[in-house]
Amino acid sequence: MGIFFKSTKPLKIVSFGVLALALAACGDKAEETPKTDDSNTAEVSTEKAGSETRTLTDALGNKVEVPGNPQRVIASYLEDPLLALGVTPIAQWSVKDGSSTQRYLQDYLKDVDLINHDLPFEEVQSFEPDLIIMDSASMVEGGKYAQYSAIAPTYVIGAELNNDWREELKTVGSIFAMEDKAEEVISDYETKAEEAKAQIEEKVGQKSAAAIWLVGGSFFVVNQELSSGDVLYNDLGFKVPAVVEEISANAENNWNAVSLEKLVELDADYLFLVNSDGSENTTLSDALWKSIPAVKAGNVYEFGPETSWLYTGAIANGQIIDNVLESVAK
Repeated sequence: MGIFFKSTKPLKIVSFGVLALALAACGDKAEETPKTDDSNTAEVSTEKAGSETRTLTDALGNKVEVPGNPQRVIASYLEDPLLALGVTPIAQWSVKDGSSTQRYLQDYLKDVDLINHDLPFEEVQSFEPDLIIMDSASMVEGGKYAQYSAIAPTYVIGAELNNDWREELKTVGSIFAMEDKAEEVISDYETKAEEAKAQIEEKVGQKSAAAIWLVGGSFFVVNQELSSGDVLYNDLGFKVPAVVEEISANAENNWNAVSLEKLVELDADYLFLVNSDGSENTTLSDALWKSIPAVKAGNVYEFGPETSWLYTGAIANGQIIDNVLESVAK
């Protein structure tokens, strides 16, 4: 869903602490444990209290007794799919007591308490959740699953390295018996993307573009198949510049390091810059930066780290589309 290199979800350089987490969360998801054939199958059962539950099989083969109507859900770094389905968690992903959060979701989460990204057991328990959803197998390795499941029913999605957001949304939808809602959200997104693509082509024709992230004085270019790269190239139909193709060819991360010297070769019509350094970094006044074709042409559109460009999901991607339309197809 997020600022990823490879990750546990949004966080690997602004301080080589928070940024490390940010980058890690942004694109380096752990390998998914193969799903069993009966994954996501449900059986209806009844608890002693009489409330209906469903027995689901998660990606690790765990039989999970999911409450019929969970009210206190912890799904750290899965807030985008939850909110897209109309489910508000009781705690939201954060790093270092809120120094980093998924700011693009704060209109939805402004009143939701923070929880540390590594989900300490005592902190999780303090929220008294009735359901815990984990994005990947790596989050429960080393015996952690037993400890989390002792707190509340725990479902592991078993995300592959860099989840497909549509499949993740469908899985989350199945956990809440909201499969139809998940399909509706995806359909609405596809319609939005198709209309935006047509609008862009009508306004500017077939153009190339790239998304670049400046953080900690270093540049990263988005993978053409992941995060905002997926939106630009697969959903909106922008042409992929040769530099992006070259870097993406052997890359597993959402965002991959690129030198300023290499960026000079980036022959893109439009450049979408995510500037996490703000005005403190003087790199953008460097002569090499100014020699990049899109920069020389005045076709650079800058966004802050509070936007959704470093993330992925129905909500994140929809906001990226809005940003692109406002930039090139006014």
